[in-house]
Amino acid sequence: MERLLQSCRIQSQLVRECLAEFLGLYILIGSGAAAQVITSQGTHGSYLTMQLGSALGAVFGIFVSRGVSGAQLNVVWSMSLWILGRQPWRKVPLYALSHLLGAFLGAATVYLQYYDAIQVFSGGHLSVAGPNATAGIFCSYPADHLSVWGGIVDQVVATALLLICCLAVEDRRQGLLPDGLAPVLVGALILTIGLSMGSNCGFPLNPARDLGPRLFTFIAGWGEEVFKAGGGWWWVPIVAPFVGGLLGTLIYELLIEVHHPHTPQSPGQESEAVELEEVVVDSGNNR
Repeated sequence: MERLLQSCRIQSQLVRECLAEFLGLYILIGSGAAAQVITSQGTHGSYLTMQLGSALGAVFGIFVSRGVSGAQLNVVWSMSLWILGRQPWRKVPLYALSHLLGAFLGAATVYLQYYDAIQVFSGGHLSVAGPNATAGIFCSYPADHLSVWGGIVDQVVATALLLICCLAVEDRRQGLLPDGLAPVLVGALILTIGLSMGSNCGFPLNPARDLGPRLFTFIAGWGEEVFKAGGGWWWVPIVAPFVGGLLGTLIYELLIEVHHPHTPQSPGQESEAVELEEVVVDSGNNR
């Protein structure tokens, strides 16, 4: 068996990383939690359980992929690492494609699992809006009170907060974390954002996590309304998180990172610091 497994090992490190990123985002526990709550009309869960599902899905997605790729799981975070010079640009579009495919197939899996429940709840009519709407199981739509501009502000603020806190988690000069704690802290962060900033549009935060399932619903029966709803809302959770991610990265770097005291290190300490940086980056990247 061991020889068989070794023969299946992919030689390219970049391909292995892309597969890890794909699988990490495929784990859409949050969509499953939403499907359970919506199709049961709230008898099997609540808004809180949906947020817990999203947070725990992120935690386990990180644990699945962090040993191979560092578990970035969000192209906004990948972009931030590139801006900070912590990874090459060529990884960003490849990771983004892996995320998109993982989210698409994750949504397809949730739909397959809850197919009967969705059909019964919707009466066989897959709709985006109305009392029996089910498209919101898979991707974000704005609340009735939310304008497009308000949605942009919402996503810029929420994603900036996400990036500020994620950079703090992986900043070794803020204090080294016990191994395995970083993913849990990221999950707690996502839960916090969901509970405090989720009512406007469901806090998408992750372009691939929103676009992948939206593309799936487009071809699975919900049709072009998934792109028309909310006054053409679909582009907001794709574009605004990049703006928020850039803003959050700049805020953390200018207000925190550049002000860390610089202390001269011996060659041995420098070597140890490099190793610690690698460990923190590999264990702390989400999102």
